[in-house]
Amino acid sequence: MNPCLLCMKPISEVASWQSFFALEKKKTLCDDCSKRFVRADIKEEGDVLDAVHSLYEYDEAMRDWLHQYKFLQDVALAQVFSNELRRAFSSTDTIVPIPMHPERARSRTFAHVETLLDGAKRPYVQLLAKTNTSVMGEKSRHERLNMEQLFELIPGAVVQPITYRLVDDIYTTGTTLRQAATVLKQAGAARVEAVSLIRSIQK
Repeated sequence: MNPCLLCMKPISEVASWQSFFALEKKKTLCDDCSKRFVRADIKEEGDVLDAVHSLYEYDEAMRDWLHQYKFLQDVALAQVFSNELRRAFSSTDTIVPIPMHPERARSRTFAHVETLLDGAKRPYVQLLAKTNTSVMGEKSRHERLNMEQLFELIPGAVVQPITYRLVDDIYTTGTTLRQAATVLKQAGAARVEAVSLIRSIQK
Protein backbone atom coordinates (compact mmCIF):
# COMPACT_ATOMS: atom_id res chain seq x y z
CA MET A 1 0.00 0.00 0.00
CA ASN A 2 1.13 3.55 -0.76
CA PRO A 3 1.68 5.91 2.20
CA CYS A 4 -0.33 9.11 2.55
CA LEU A 5 1.83 12.05 1.48
CA LEU A 6 0.78 14.08 4.53
CA CYS A 7 0.51 11.70 7.49
CA MET A 8 2.48 8.78 5.98
CA LYS A 9 -0.13 6.22 7.05
CA PRO A 10 -0.82 3.43 4.55
CA ILE A 11 -3.64 4.20 2.10
CA SER A 12 -6.22 1.46 1.76
CA GLU A 13 -7.77 1.32 -1.69
CA VAL A 14 -10.67 -0.74 -2.98
CA ALA A 15 -9.79 -2.69 -6.09
CA SER A 16 -11.75 -1.73 -9.22
CA TRP A 17 -11.61 -2.58 -12.88
CA GLN A 18 -10.12 0.89 -13.52
CA SER A 19 -7.23 0.20 -11.15
CA PHE A 20 -6.78 -3.30 -12.60
CA PHE A 21 -6.19 -1.80 -16.05
CA ALA A 22 -4.14 1.11 -14.60
CA LEU A 23 -6.76 3.62 -15.74
CA GLU A 24 -7.24 5.07 -12.28
CA LYS A 25 -4.57 7.30 -10.72
CA LYS A 26 -3.40 6.06 -7.33
CA LYS A 27 -4.60 8.01 -4.30
CA THR A 28 -2.02 10.26 -2.69
CA LEU A 29 -3.92 11.04 0.53
CA CYS A 30 -5.68 8.88 3.07
CA ASP A 31 -9.39 9.53 3.63
CA ASP A 32 -8.76 11.39 6.90
CA CYS A 33 -6.32 13.85 5.31
CA SER A 34 -8.50 14.30 2.23
CA LYS A 35 -11.44 15.34 4.39
CA ARG A 36 -9.41 18.19 5.90
CA PHE A 37 -9.48 20.17 2.63
CA VAL A 38 -12.63 22.15 1.83
CA ARG A 39 -13.73 22.63 -1.77
CA ALA A 40 -14.64 26.20 -2.69
CA ASP A 41 -15.44 25.94 -6.43
CA ILE A 42 -15.84 29.71 -6.64
CA LYS A 43 -16.41 30.92 -10.19
CA GLU A 44 -16.40 34.61 -11.03
CA GLU A 45 -16.45 36.70 -14.19
CA GLY A 46 -14.73 40.03 -14.78
CA ASP A 47 -13.49 42.37 -17.46
CA VAL A 48 -9.71 42.17 -17.94
CA LEU A 49 -9.71 38.75 -16.28
CA ASP A 50 -12.73 37.27 -18.01
CA ALA A 51 -13.29 34.38 -15.59
CA VAL A 52 -11.61 32.72 -12.63
CA HIS A 53 -12.28 29.36 -10.99
CA SER A 54 -10.88 28.73 -7.50
CA LEU A 55 -10.86 25.12 -6.35
CA TYR A 56 -10.25 25.09 -2.56
CA GLU A 57 -10.70 27.33 0.47
CA TYR A 58 -7.68 28.70 2.28
CA ASP A 59 -8.10 27.18 5.74
CA GLU A 60 -5.78 25.69 8.34
CA ALA A 61 -5.28 22.44 6.44
CA MET A 62 -4.49 24.27 3.21
CA ARG A 63 -2.17 26.70 4.99
CA ASP A 64 -0.20 23.74 6.40
CA TRP A 65 0.00 22.10 2.97
CA LEU A 66 1.08 25.32 1.26
CA HIS A 67 3.78 25.99 3.84
CA GLN A 68 5.20 22.48 3.56
CA TYR A 69 5.04 22.52 -0.24
CA LYS A 70 6.36 26.01 -1.03
CA PHE A 71 8.53 26.99 1.90
CA LEU A 72 9.78 23.62 3.15
CA GLN A 73 10.21 22.60 -0.50
CA ASP A 74 8.40 19.27 -0.21
CA VAL A 75 7.98 18.89 -3.97
CA ALA A 76 6.21 15.52 -3.65
CA LEU A 77 3.17 17.40 -2.32
CA ALA A 78 2.49 18.68 -5.82
CA GLN A 79 0.80 15.31 -6.37
CA VAL A 80 -1.82 15.93 -3.66
CA PHE A 81 -4.11 17.96 -5.94
CA SER A 82 -3.01 16.59 -9.30
CA ASN A 83 -6.34 14.91 -10.06
CA GLU A 84 -8.35 18.04 -9.22
CA LEU A 85 -6.08 20.30 -11.27
CA ARG A 86 -6.14 17.94 -14.22
CA ARG A 87 -9.94 17.96 -14.22
CA ALA A 88 -10.00 21.78 -14.09
CA PHE A 89 -8.72 21.98 -17.68
CA SER A 90 -9.71 20.57 -21.04
CA SER A 91 -7.18 18.94 -23.33
CA THR A 92 -7.35 21.95 -25.68
CA ASP A 93 -6.66 24.67 -23.08
CA THR A 94 -3.63 26.90 -23.60
CA ILE A 95 -2.29 27.15 -20.06
CA VAL A 96 0.03 29.91 -18.84
CA PRO A 97 1.50 29.55 -15.33
CA ILE A 98 2.09 32.63 -13.18
CA PRO A 99 5.92 32.81 -13.06
CA MET A 100 8.29 33.44 -10.19
CA HIS A 101 10.98 36.08 -10.33
CA PRO A 102 14.31 34.35 -11.19
CA GLU A 103 15.81 35.34 -7.83
CA ARG A 104 12.87 33.77 -5.98
CA ALA A 105 13.08 30.66 -8.14
CA ARG A 106 16.76 30.22 -7.29
CA SER A 107 16.20 30.62 -3.55
CA ARG A 108 13.20 28.27 -3.52
CA THR A 109 14.88 25.77 -5.89
CA PHE A 110 11.69 24.98 -7.83
CA ALA A 111 8.85 26.80 -9.59
CA HIS A 112 5.79 25.85 -7.55
CA VAL A 113 3.05 26.58 -10.11
CA GLU A 114 4.83 24.79 -12.95
CA THR A 115 5.48 21.83 -10.64
CA LEU A 116 1.75 21.61 -9.84
CA LEU A 117 0.96 21.51 -13.55
CA ASP A 118 3.67 18.91 -14.16
CA GLY A 119 2.10 16.76 -11.44
CA ALA A 120 -1.30 17.17 -13.12
CA LYS A 121 0.28 16.27 -16.48
CA ARG A 122 -1.07 19.41 -18.12
CA PRO A 123 1.23 21.04 -20.72
CA TYR A 124 1.72 24.79 -20.55
CA VAL A 125 3.45 27.65 -22.34
CA GLN A 126 5.77 30.23 -20.78
CA LEU A 127 4.74 33.71 -21.91
CA LEU A 128 5.27 35.90 -18.85
CA ALA A 129 8.22 37.08 -16.77
CA LYS A 130 7.98 38.51 -13.25
CA THR A 131 9.49 41.98 -13.14
CA ASN A 132 10.08 42.33 -9.38
CA THR A 133 10.62 40.21 -6.30
CA SER A 134 7.51 41.35 -4.41
CA VAL A 135 5.74 38.63 -2.43
CA MET A 136 1.98 39.09 -2.23
CA GLY A 137 1.68 37.26 1.07
CA GLU A 138 3.87 39.90 2.71
CA LYS A 139 1.70 42.83 1.60
CA SER A 140 -1.52 44.33 2.92
CA ARG A 141 -4.69 44.29 0.83
CA HIS A 142 -4.22 48.01 0.04
CA GLU A 143 -0.62 47.43 -1.05
CA ARG A 144 -1.64 44.52 -3.28
CA LEU A 145 -4.35 46.54 -5.01
CA ASN A 146 -2.00 49.45 -5.71
CA MET A 147 1.09 47.63 -6.94
CA GLU A 148 3.00 48.63 -10.04
CA GLN A 149 3.05 46.28 -13.02
CA LEU A 150 4.28 42.83 -12.01
CA PHE A 151 4.77 41.14 -15.38
CA GLU A 152 6.05 41.53 -18.91
CA LEU A 153 6.15 39.26 -21.93
CA ILE A 154 9.26 37.10 -22.18
CA PRO A 155 11.49 37.96 -25.17
CA GLY A 156 10.17 36.40 -28.35
CA ALA A 157 6.79 35.44 -26.88
CA VAL A 158 3.97 35.35 -29.40
CA VAL A 159 0.42 35.87 -28.11
CA GLN A 160 -2.35 34.60 -30.37
CA PRO A 161 -5.93 35.99 -30.53
CA ILE A 162 -7.21 32.99 -28.55
CA THR A 163 -8.25 32.14 -24.99
CA TYR A 164 -5.47 31.65 -22.44
CA ARG A 165 -5.92 30.15 -18.98
CA LEU A 166 -3.65 31.50 -16.28
CA VAL A 167 -2.79 29.30 -13.29
CA ASP A 168 -1.72 30.39 -9.82
CA ASP A 169 -1.55 28.65 -6.47
CA ILE A 170 -3.57 31.16 -4.43
CA TYR A 171 -6.05 33.95 -5.23
CA THR A 172 -6.35 36.69 -2.60
CA THR A 173 -7.31 40.06 -4.10
CA GLY A 174 -6.87 38.95 -7.71
CA THR A 175 -4.21 41.59 -8.41
CA THR A 176 -1.63 39.08 -9.67
CA LEU A 177 -4.01 37.40 -12.11
CA ARG A 178 -5.52 40.67 -13.35
CA GLN A 179 -2.09 42.15 -14.02
CA ALA A 180 -1.01 39.02 -15.89
CA ALA A 181 -4.26 39.09 -17.88
CA THR A 182 -3.66 42.74 -18.77
CA VAL A 183 -0.27 41.95 -20.29
CA LEU A 184 -1.74 39.10 -22.36
CA LYS A 185 -4.72 41.17 -23.51
CA GLN A 186 -2.48 44.08 -24.53
CA ALA A 187 -0.37 41.61 -26.53
CA GLY A 188 -3.40 40.34 -28.45
CA ALA A 189 -5.13 37.62 -26.40
CA ALA A 190 -8.85 37.41 -27.19
CA ARG A 191 -9.82 36.19 -23.73
CA VAL A 192 -8.01 35.39 -20.49
CA GLU A 193 -9.40 33.05 -17.85
CA ALA A 194 -7.73 31.67 -14.73
CA VAL A 195 -7.65 28.75 -12.35
CA SER A 196 -6.34 29.09 -8.80
CA LEU A 197 -5.85 26.07 -6.59
CA ILE A 198 -6.72 28.06 -3.45
CA ARG A 199 -9.02 31.00 -2.71
CA SER A 200 -8.33 33.19 0.29
CA ILE A 201 -11.80 34.42 1.22
CA GLN A 202 -11.76 37.91 2.71
CA LYS A 203 -13.68 38.05 5.98
